[in-house]
Amino acid sequence: MDSQTNNNQDELQAKIRQLQEMRKKLAEGGGEERIKAQHEKGKQTARERIEKLVDPGTFQEVQPFMLHRHTDFGMEKSRFLGDGLIAGFAKINGRRVCLYAQDFTVLGGSFSEVAGIKLAKLMDMAMQAGVPVIGLSDGGGARIQEGVWSLWAFGELFYRNTLASGVIPQISVELGPCAGGAVYSPAITDFIIMTKNTSNMFITGPEVIKAVTGEEVDFETLGGAGTHSSVSGVAHFAAENEDHALELTRTLLSYLPSNNLEQPPVIPPTDDPFRMDKTLDAIVPVDPNEPYNMHEVIEKIFDQGSFFEVHANFARNAVVGFARLHGQSVGVVGQQPAFLAGSIDIDASDKIARFVRFCDAFNLPIITFSDSPGFLPGVAQEHGGIIRHGAKIVFAYSEATVPKLTVITRKGYGGAYIVMGSKHLRADLVFAWPNAEIAVMGAEGAVNILFRKELKDAADPKAERARLVAEYRAKFANPYNAAAGGHIDDVILPSETRPRLIAALELLRDKQTRLPAKKHGNIPL
Repeated sequence: MDSQTNNNQDELQAKIRQLQEMRKKLAEGGGEERIKAQHEKGKQTARERIEKLVDPGTFQEVQPFMLHRHTDFGMEKSRFLGDGLIAGFAKINGRRVCLYAQDFTVLGGSFSEVAGIKLAKLMDMAMQAGVPVIGLSDGGGARIQEGVWSLWAFGELFYRNTLASGVIPQISVELGPCAGGAVYSPAITDFIIMTKNTSNMFITGPEVIKAVTGEEVDFETLGGAGTHSSVSGVAHFAAENEDHALELTRTLLSYLPSNNLEQPPVIPPTDDPFRMDKTLDAIVPVDPNEPYNMHEVIEKIFDQGSFFEVHANFARNAVVGFARLHGQSVGVVGQQPAFLAGSIDIDASDKIARFVRFCDAFNLPIITFSDSPGFLPGVAQEHGGIIRHGAKIVFAYSEATVPKLTVITRKGYGGAYIVMGSKHLRADLVFAWPNAEIAVMGAEGAVNILFRKELKDAADPKAERARLVAEYRAKFANPYNAAAGGHIDDVILPSETRPRLIAALELLRDKQTRLPAKKHGNIPL
């Protein structure tokens, strides 16, 4: 081997060593001390999180060697490979995804111009490839030292979040602070998973709030996982820790198609499609004022152990989530008689409407369990805009073109009956259980209005009222009047619900319907 060849080999080996050194430096993020500080807070590094989330060995990083170009405030001395944002693609349960993670060890995970460039590329790739995007957030918001360039970066991300909405699923996993403008990207995405005790989301922090309004509040009360998963409804899930948050992400993804042109995932069924649980026949009390738990109904009808609830702690008078019916992913919507009697309030309206629209965007059939005593009365509800919020449910169900199946389990009163996936909003098939009451209002209220004079003049108003209530209930508060008019398709035994829904879903699998041509509707936001 001549000297020239030896020199070439030496040069090549030097370049390989340079690349290996740069990769090592890249893996170190902000350095050993900052990694140690991250671990001491009970938090994992961005790369550790990615490795736990994705299938082993599948993560492929994109643009790892980018550096920022800014010099104000001495920033030329703080340049790190990748600039605090890791972006790439991988597989989760064998399915392709794009994902990114903020690295808190690099300048506090602050969002920079480089982050905007990398995420613009990642989001564009995800939309073109038709794969979900998952964001692992842990950062201090826009990088102040970059001025408008960091705001530009957020704008690029927000714009692409909006374009991708309804095209590919977007999941935000909050594993640290998320403040100021940084909260708007998660808010546009489809689902937010927060981690208890370590993640926060707020527009303005406790110190600013105290200075402006005089209110004193701590970080967790203001914007922690507990607050946002139960009070504000900003977060869909509150994870116990980081590992649980990543587990929830994998589970959620298993119910969703990769894009809006795909059908939802189907897994080999393990539950008998003809299974009929006889306990369902007695699950709804005879007394219309006695509560029961809609969760029990759902668990007994869908594939065993498949129900995955969304927004479990927010607006608990409504129940939404994903389940499997003979192996097929579906969206489930119901009312919860065990909480506020299942009445629909402002928060429940938002919860139901948003979930229905997501299911329709991604081809998930919607199965509704309706027990509608009415919209929640009260001055606070009216002044808070229950009319506008309730109209969102009407809009969502009306524009949904996926298969829509509804089961009326007990009460179907007035406008609340109409909005909950009724035939009038073009549900494909509506079933009612034998004790269903479908009327403009409950028997007691109807009698008070219809027979006000008769009750006033009666010798025994109490006995006369009881007689009139029983008469009204026998005539109107049953499913057969509605069935006679074709407003429900069949009255079924509760235990028959599972096989009937499976058969209906099989029929409607290839349902085709079109909405009027338009740019988009104007949902009553």
